[in-house]
Amino acid sequence: MRQRVEVELGERSYSILIGSGLADEIIAFVRSAGYSSHGMIVTDTNIAPLCAERMAGLFANAGVRAEIVTVPAGEASKSLTQANELYTRAIEFGLDRRSPIIALGGGVVGDLAGFVAATYMRGVPFIQFPTSLLAQVDSSVGGKVAVNHPLGKNLIGAFYQPDAVFMDLDFLRTLPRREIWSGLGEIVKYGIIYDADFFVWLEEHRADVLALESAVAVHMIARSCAIKADVVRQDEREGGLRRILNFGHTIAHAIEKETGYARYRHGEAVAIGMVGAAEISAQLGLLSGEDRARIDALIHAMGLPCSAEGVTVDAMYADLFHDKKTVGGRIHWVLAEGIGTVSVHCDVPEDIVRKTLAGLSC
Repeated sequence: MRQRVEVELGERSYSILIGSGLADEIIAFVRSAGYSSHGMIVTDTNIAPLCAERMAGLFANAGVRAEIVTVPAGEASKSLTQANELYTRAIEFGLDRRSPIIALGGGVVGDLAGFVAATYMRGVPFIQFPTSLLAQVDSSVGGKVAVNHPLGKNLIGAFYQPDAVFMDLDFLRTLPRREIWSGLGEIVKYGIIYDADFFVWLEEHRADVLALESAVAVHMIARSCAIKADVVRQDEREGGLRRILNFGHTIAHAIEKETGYARYRHGEAVAIGMVGAAEISAQLGLLSGEDRARIDALIHAMGLPCSAEGVTVDAMYADLFHDKKTVGGRIHWVLAEGIGTVSVHCDVPEDIVRKTLAGLSC
């Protein structure tokens, strides 16, 4: 079973192909793309032994010799230091303006490789091969690429769309259960912010979702990508609507920073952040108690945490003001008005925020 999702952005439009055994489609795409004969695969120490040589072989069959560059696995690689090392390798390899940079890995690899592709020679072709469920439904779609700064996550970046995204479900078979759960955090988010029917579908198919049953996996990944693609189509550069994709992320980024980007996977932090955002929504009278309980229940049912260890209220509250969604000292909160509907607010009282953060800390 395969599905294709189109990201409609005019001359920057591209396709997302979801399924198993995509080798023929990959080779056909590369042959038709008009790339130079030399490219670079960026991967990490977890993924490289599993499939980097195989990916290089596919590109070789398509007429592109792709050098493999492996970065250390983990959030620490999303840095200007690591980006500079990739620039150096690209220059040493003689990559030109039509040389593709290929991201083979999870969100860290995709963000890092995309940032390098956006800025090397003012922009070179970029292809995404997300290998984690989280990257497939989140960071590989929409063209936001970035590296971190010690004072905040994703503060140095660009909007840069890939030429194509290939989501091979075979990659998911090697993932630890915790990585699957992390991806489910973002998938639940799409139901909350945009599609109440999808939220109900996740409630009703929880067992098959957790088991990554093939047809169920294709559907939930495709629906998640379609929702994000529709939002990005309407607001590519986050001028308004695209902010809804940040539901749960304001608190999540504070949790990640306070725990050194090591204790929680991104989707786990987002899950905790969504619990917090739902609580703030309820405190402000925007969200019913019933819908808040359904959100909490589905997050818990997907194996995700609902509270954070190793954080303090004061530190997290201070971190909120370093988030890139804070403008003019005002935090733009994405809050739920019901399952399937959210809105942006910049007038949430400090006492409600602090009370919520205290409730999330354990």
